[in-house]
Amino acid sequence: MNPRLPSALRVFAALALINTLLSLRNWWPTPGVLPDARLAPEAVLGFALLAAWVAWRGVPGRRGLWLISGAVVLLALGRYFDVTVPALFGRPVNLYWDGQQIPTFLWVSAREYPWWVSAALAGALAAVLALLVAGARWAVGVAAHEAAPALPQRRWALALTALAVLAVCAHLFKAVPQVTWHWVADPITPTYARQSVLLANAFLPGRVERVLPAATVVDQALQQPPGQALAGLRGRDFKLIFLESYGAMAFEHPRVAPRLDAARAALARQLQASGHLVASAYVKAATFAGASELSHLSLLSGMDLSDPLRHDLLLTTERPTLTALFRREGYESFGLYPALSWDWPERRVYGFDRFLDGRDLDWRGPPLGYWKIPDQYALAKFEALHPRAGDAPPRFLFFPTITTHLPFGPVPPYQPDWARLLGADPYGQEESQRLLASFVDWIDMLPNYVAMFEWTYQWLGGWLARGEPRESVMLWVGDHQPAASVSGAGASWTVPVHLVTRDPALLERFVALGFTPGLTPRGPELGGMHDLTAVLLHGLGAPATAATTATAAAAAGTPLAR
Repeated sequence: MNPRLPSALRVFAALALINTLLSLRNWWPTPGVLPDARLAPEAVLGFALLAAWVAWRGVPGRRGLWLISGAVVLLALGRYFDVTVPALFGRPVNLYWDGQQIPTFLWVSAREYPWWVSAALAGALAAVLALLVAGARWAVGVAAHEAAPALPQRRWALALTALAVLAVCAHLFKAVPQVTWHWVADPITPTYARQSVLLANAFLPGRVERVLPAATVVDQALQQPPGQALAGLRGRDFKLIFLESYGAMAFEHPRVAPRLDAARAALARQLQASGHLVASAYVKAATFAGASELSHLSLLSGMDLSDPLRHDLLLTTERPTLTALFRREGYESFGLYPALSWDWPERRVYGFDRFLDGRDLDWRGPPLGYWKIPDQYALAKFEALHPRAGDAPPRFLFFPTITTHLPFGPVPPYQPDWARLLGADPYGQEESQRLLASFVDWIDMLPNYVAMFEWTYQWLGGWLARGEPRESVMLWVGDHQPAASVSGAGASWTVPVHLVTRDPALLERFVALGFTPGLTPRGPELGGMHDLTAVLLHGLGAPATAATTATAAAAAGTPLAR
């Protein structure tokens, strides 16, 4: 037997353990993780630096090895949260909010179980952490005492290390990302760096003011006399509906646009039959393929949040949004989030008077995809829970839809009987079984994308055809284009926006601001998602305040379409 074999196996196991800890991937959509065979940048570069140090100064002492082990543990924990938080909460990790949310979540969860369950869970977590520390210390010791000293003596090992370093550097500098993505995982250290910048900007005096604009069009609107900023609404309800993954490809993609023409034509006929007018435009979303909240809050705040750091920093402030403006004008604001089934403390920044998530909607039909509740039902249930009585205050509804989220399946059927939709058997047993057994094609998602928006146009038209207890003005906006696997390589960040109203004068004001009559947007983008805020306030304000809004937009660096 080769006497070197046990040592070689030990070295391989140690290096593989470190790489695995730093390249974990999420077991979506659960809190679990799975090993990933790709190279971890910090593991590769860290071993190269360790080998250079050993060749120069010798093996680090006991304290040095413990420091390296601690770094491995911190990186492993960072990797866990970096891949798990997006799977659970649909957004990147955010220490400012997660540091507040996780202890509260643990405390609330613990109260639901006997004390011994919490104690057992705490013990299990402590054991996992101890095992992680012990494993990292063993692996670092083997890497320092056995792998690094032997590296100069084995050319094949030196060559493999050099190739790994080259692959990692090519990935970090995005030399050939379509190739290196298959071999190299994303690094962890940028997450720590980003969180450090976020916390520093949030807590150090004067930093927020240097990153976020001093004033926005929302601030300027709040300075106008009451009754002026939203005078064009004349007290009518306003519904702001973000349509998930609704991008310009719905009008421009050669395999999508022709197949949606019939559904759009049907929606146009329903709009006309119900007495509604529509005008459309394009804007540039604040994000692409995901992170919808960047677009949501860009429009609500009037700030350019295409940089996620600016978004996260805004969440640490109490800057006003459109919700505050509507409240000042006598509106009651509602946030309708069917995708959420957990506590969401960030909603404090949005300032809704009332907030409903998936737990409040009591969907009793078959779970549809990962977010379970179809948009048609969510809106129907919301209006059943909060009927619009004639004497109730005017309403501002903010509704980010979710059913049209990747992977765009299974596609629910349109239920024309909206009352049945609220019951225990919304689709019938046979249709429910078909939905539960539906195959979702992750390889070619485009057919389901088309079917999803055929369904979306259908339920929007059906909702308007039902009639309203009182008149509403609506803005339907795409939050972002779908992923490049659907929209294609090099797809733009452009999304459609539709203004729907029964008021011809109000529609003409938006046409003068760059909208095109009808459901099909034309011409260039009006600007970014935050520019749409200025356009919206310009269109909804009293005519006498239009110049004030335009001046405020210019001061905030926001171009107004003319």
